[in-house]
Amino acid sequence: MIGRLRGTVDDVGDGRILLDVGGVGYEIVMSPKGIAALPGRGEAVVVHTHLHVRDDAMVVFGFPTAGERDLFRILLGASGVGPKVAMAILGVFSPDAFIEAVASEDADALTQVPGVGKRGAQKIILDLKPKLADLEAEVLEGASTSAQLREALEGLGYTGAEIRRVTPTVDSSAPIADQIRQALRELAR
Repeated sequence: MIGRLRGTVDDVGDGRILLDVGGVGYEIVMSPKGIAALPGRGEAVVVHTHLHVRDDAMVVFGFPTAGERDLFRILLGASGVGPKVAMAILGVFSPDAFIEAVASEDADALTQVPGVGKRGAQKIILDLKPKLADLEAEVLEGASTSAQLREALEGLGYTGAEIRRVTPTVDSSAPIADQIRQALRELAR
């Protein structure tokens, strides 16, 4: 198993990077969020990796942190979640935000992920809640109030698409009342 690679970023493509490690170029699949976290071309970087072996290919998936890689591996253990959906989840959520969504059984939050519907989100929660129980307590101590914000905006009659549009613009460390005010200001634009 290839767990980590240290090298220089040689090329960045559509969802992939080419990492030069001692003269060998490793093609690594990464989420757009992961690619954005990398330094520029020619810069040294450490990429945490997972080697996924299938009948027809061996694919190296890369992550900026070991926590994201570990969550990717847990996600692969869920029924109906393959590498593509797991990468999409990590493209939308940080590990802590995903664990919080699963712990609070917030299926609506998981439907923000392309390719995950309401039923799929419920299935992911059902499969992963026991596996994430140890991590859940740590995350929920400092949990954000994203589920409360979503519920408040739904109660005011806003659609899921409108809520998904404004949620990233809200300061999640602010008190819930301030978050609601920020979201309403953004929705009024």
